[in-house]
Amino acid sequence: MNEIKQKLAVLPDQPGCYLMKDRQGTVIYVGKAKVLKNRVRSYFTGSHNEKTARLVSEIVDFDYIVTSSDLEAFLLELNLIKLHDPKYNIMLKDDKTYPYLKITNEPHPRLLMVRKVKKDRAKYFGPYPNAYAAAETKKLLDRIYPLRKCDVMPNRVCLYYHMGQCLAPCVKDVPKDAYKEMIQEITDFLNGGHEHVKTELEEKMYKASEALDFERAKELRDQIANIDQIMAKQKITKTTDFTNRDIFGFAVDKGWMCVQVFFIRQGKLIERDVSLFPSYGEPLDEFTTFIARFYEEANHLKPSEIIIPKEVDAEMLQQALDIKVHAPHRGYKKEMLDLATQNAHVKIDEKFNMLQRQEERTIGACEELGDAMNIQTPLRIEAFDNSHIFGSDTVSAMVVFEDGRPRKKDYRKFKIQTASAHDDYGAMREVLRRRYQRVVKEGLPLPDLLVTDGGKGQMEVAREVLEDELGLDIPIAGLAKDDKHKTAQLLYGNPPQVIPLKRTSEGFYLLQRIQDEVHRFAINFHRQLREKNALTSQLDDIPGVGPKRKQQMLKHFGSMKKIKEATEEELIAAGLPKNLASAVIAHFLKK
Repeated sequence: MNEIKQKLAVLPDQPGCYLMKDRQGTVIYVGKAKVLKNRVRSYFTGSHNEKTARLVSEIVDFDYIVTSSDLEAFLLELNLIKLHDPKYNIMLKDDKTYPYLKITNEPHPRLLMVRKVKKDRAKYFGPYPNAYAAAETKKLLDRIYPLRKCDVMPNRVCLYYHMGQCLAPCVKDVPKDAYKEMIQEITDFLNGGHEHVKTELEEKMYKASEALDFERAKELRDQIANIDQIMAKQKITKTTDFTNRDIFGFAVDKGWMCVQVFFIRQGKLIERDVSLFPSYGEPLDEFTTFIARFYEEANHLKPSEIIIPKEVDAEMLQQALDIKVHAPHRGYKKEMLDLATQNAHVKIDEKFNMLQRQEERTIGACEELGDAMNIQTPLRIEAFDNSHIFGSDTVSAMVVFEDGRPRKKDYRKFKIQTASAHDDYGAMREVLRRRYQRVVKEGLPLPDLLVTDGGKGQMEVAREVLEDELGLDIPIAGLAKDDKHKTAQLLYGNPPQVIPLKRTSEGFYLLQRIQDEVHRFAINFHRQLREKNALTSQLDDIPGVGPKRKQQMLKHFGSMKKIKEATEEELIAAGLPKNLASAVIAHFLKK
């Protein structure tokens, strides 16, 4: 901390980027500042929300880079985030993968449906609100415009040529002007000029109907219906301006930020993108960084214009992105911006309502247990259970719940090594001793509550190991089941007493989840071990059959039953020498 204070004292009052590091020297957060001295000091003074306080608690060092301007700091921040991928910066992932239509930049171009936009000089149209709309649009255009359909050029004409949907560039010379004309018409179609195509299809439909070719007329009618469905404008549209633009609105509350992006294409709102994430820096800086990374890292196609709130530095974004950036004060664009901002506020309110309900089920349940047992709130609970069948393959399992949620990376499995068969208490004693000797030795976190899947006997074993042997002061509880093998009672104390807990309470539901989870985990481990032993144990007594031979036979035959039924010839075909094949058959005949 002294080193941090010394660094804070000499921070420059210039723009730049700062890099926060944890005790391993890993960069955990990257930010930018117009005045480094003020921004970095703010992390170590005053009070913070819970999210920022968690970040600050992990900082043991920081570094900074001075820049000549705020724009330079902004661009440097983007590069540093990409380089270090800090865990506390916004994680931008393209989960939605909106479909686009693409005309390839090839000598014989193709029309494709893709989900990523690349810098390959191809023409991209979209994004489309769903894959069905994109597929139907492509299907329609494939029927009208005979571009190449094959990924690899064949050496003879294919079915598409005979259907009139390809010009067969594989065997014929197709002039460039033919492709140029088709590409222009497809471009016009996808940019809103579809009415003339619709008119031509209607004329063909009437001619087919007059010629009594009703099947063809029906096909054309369906194509016209698809055009109406795919290209129909939405009621939300209030403009005849067909500029492609993205509209960014945001809301910030209690350390969280929500960004709503409206995609306006050809005068209609076709889709929106919603991102919700913790915010650790200045909201406007975080929002500006989000917009830049939205196009740089999340693979979104840049529009002709983006709309942002007036508080954001439009000029800096415009220079960084090389897109027209506008902050409207009135009119249709301002209405759409207000709508995006309103949606962001609604989404963030919804987030907190869900968090509150979830907290009642998790943290609230832990608090309820602590109050009922008169102990400190058990935020970390470790539970144990044994599993065996008639004393064979005895195993034990441990599950961990933190803040009322399962923490699966801390789950542990134990094979019982010293306890005898049928000795549940001995198995519990062995497992607890192994587990908490390691916890003490390696300085691992101790639980706030230890739960045994059993009654007073299991609790007493746990108390002997933890208190008498290891000198640990950990509250120990037992879960007793009813005759239907369901969680019935919570036992606590020395001697153990039944803790009155309503069956409809969140605390009781948490205990049920813990008991069901540890039982499931133990049973699955025991089943895996038993199946593994069942597959190999019957081959262990055959001289000359080692691990590799077992694996070889099981891979070839698929099951022990088929190995038993195999003839000598089949075993030899599986790769066994003749004398070993004879030994395997003799072994199972003897059995």
